[in-house]
Amino acid sequence: MKYKLSSTSVFPLVDIALQEGEEVQIEPGSMVYHNGLVTLEGHMNSNGKKGIGGMMKALGRSLSSGESFFITKVKGNAENAQVTIAPSTPGTIRELPIGPTQWRLNTGAFLASESSVSYTMQRQKLEGALLGGTGGLFVMETAGEGMMLINGFGDLVEITMDGSQQFVVDNEHVLAWSKSLDYHIEFASGTFGFKTGEGLVNRFSGQGKIIIQSRNIEAFAGLIAPFIPTSSN
Repeated sequence: MKYKLSSTSVFPLVDIALQEGEEVQIEPGSMVYHNGLVTLEGHMNSNGKKGIGGMMKALGRSLSSGESFFITKVKGNAENAQVTIAPSTPGTIRELPIGPTQWRLNTGAFLASESSVSYTMQRQKLEGALLGGTGGLFVMETAGEGMMLINGFGDLVEITMDGSQQFVVDNEHVLAWSKSLDYHIEFASGTFGFKTGEGLVNRFSGQGKIIIQSRNIEAFAGLIAPFIPTSSN
């Protein structure tokens, strides 16, 4: 998958160039425009499973994780086909190589990928399922080999862990982490985090990488909510 960003600002577009017959998967609603030489098709987000079983799998992952029921597949119909996409949140777009390293992703991190890459929803550990904001009962886990594009709110910072220490990250700032890492979701301190106001954190251990987004979208939504006019009857 060949792509380029339109700018280095917090509102970039992603131009994806496709060869004839080449396919990519994009987040539904992310398409901005194309040059008329591609075909867009919506498919159930069921990792290839069809029929009633596929529909139930797509519905289940949508209800349990907040991920889209559908995923959009884009196919090039000529050598100079192009589609341009944009994430729903302002921030950074990053290439994530899938294969030797598989990843777990926070809900909403996926933007696009080659057709050889997919992700499944895996049930979290009990404490994660009860307390986690990273996917609720389930968390996204990559599969296959190829390239994936992810996007985060604000800047993206990568932390490399060598197994000699633990690392604690606020739950709303975790975007992606290596499948090789172990993690637990817990309160930052005190009863329900009330003593510090920090709430939930992810405690990582082992060897691998963590990708952190610099901004908290829930905190931002709470900040601007008082200024959004409400309709009156």
